Amino acid sequence: MRKIEEITFHPEELKIIKRKVLYWLKAYSTFIYLDNNAYRNAPNRFELLAGAGVRREVAVEEIDAVKGDWLFGHIGYDFKNTIFPRLHSRHRILADFPATSFYVPDVVISIPFGSATLQVAAVTEDPAVVLQAILATVVPADVSGSIQVDEATWVSDFDSSSYMDTVGQLRQHITEGDCYEINLCNGHRVTVRSIRPYELFDTLNGQNPAPFAAFCRYGERFLLSTSPERYLYKEGATVLSQPIKGTTRKSADPLEDEQQRDSLYHSIKERAENVMITDLVRNDLARICETGSIEVPELFGVYTFSSLHHLISTVQGRLLPGSTLRDIITIPFPMGSMTGAPKYIVMQLIEQYERSARGIFSGTVGYITPSEDFDFNVVIRSLVYDGEQSVLSLHTGGAITIDSDAAAEWNEASLKALRLKQVMGIIS
Repeated sequence: MRKIEEITFHPEELKIIKRKVLYWLKAYSTFIYLDNNAYRNAPNRFELLAGAGVRREVAVEEIDAVKGDWLFGHIGYDFKNTIFPRLHSRHRILADFPATSFYVPDVVISIPFGSATLQVAAVTEDPAVVLQAILATVVPADVSGSIQVDEATWVSDFDSSSYMDTVGQLRQHITEGDCYEINLCNGHRVTVRSIRPYELFDTLNGQNPAPFAAFCRYGERFLLSTSPERYLYKEGATVLSQPIKGTTRKSADPLEDEQQRDSLYHSIKERAENVMITDLVRNDLARICETGSIEVPELFGVYTFSSLHHLISTVQGRLLPGSTLRDIITIPFPMGSMTGAPKYIVMQLIEQYERSARGIFSGTVGYITPSEDFDFNVVIRSLVYDGEQSVLSLHTGGAITIDSDAAAEWNEASLKALRLKQVMGIIS
């Protein structure tokens, strides 16, 4: 039975309270910290949610055996090989991170969405003591200089020439009818002299806030994610997915920015990409939902984030009676926005043409409540830090379609990587 303690704070203290929770987590070798960053453009349960300490490790196959308690965890991209046994992954891993992990936490910290209440629920810890320790945590005033890299700087899987050549080969597959759309990613790796993961995530989350931000620690391995995308959300018998396909930059000029949003909404190419993935998600959810219950309440919604506008659609359905949590979470996995369509064929092509294992990238991080509702993100806009090897990695990419221009695809993938490096203060 979890003991609960809570305190109400002034709404203007929200950011500082969340930073105190972040730095308080340094005491734990395993945790998942999830931040909504005050976004109001999707279903929300929590403004902040964190699970710290491990009371029990749980395999994906065993998550339905956990009754009436919290689960936190992640699924890496290569879990696809479990779902589709004929698939495989032979590429090198850029920075090591657990392939898949779930656990029942000792301490759960939350701020319900729209509230100014910090709540602590604990089993072995005294929640009142935990709460006071959080409030007493001193946060750094300056989080700059949180990383130093070696002179070798970043090493990438593709350079511009090889990436554009690969785009051309994938377009040929599309021309020949092998697939309709495929997500191609470029891996980047750098050796670091020193890094302060908490300060680095604090910087990333402050400069690029996103509704599905996640900071995860497993020993000396960390995931730092500023993801804007939801994989799967469950509320009772309803399940919902919100794939992103379609991106344009924000402008500081209001008139130009409105033109950017309008251009994104009306773009034939971006709409084609979005509708293909939306249809793929419809088919995925149809495997776990009642016949006739799948609907698309929003198609081509334009959502605004810190530096970008995205085209997002919403697909939802009513779950089949007796559906297990394992089936609901894993049958639609991996998410179509990170593969393409048809999913099985493009996952084979991804293995053939990409040059490093995606690892946790293109996977998902999230939580399951004691009442068996859940929310899981898509791991994009993310860094992986392997502290044992002193290696930092990231992946970036985009969807390739028949209308893709190779140079434009390279520029988009490079821009995504550059933004992360700029935030970190690493320009190569």
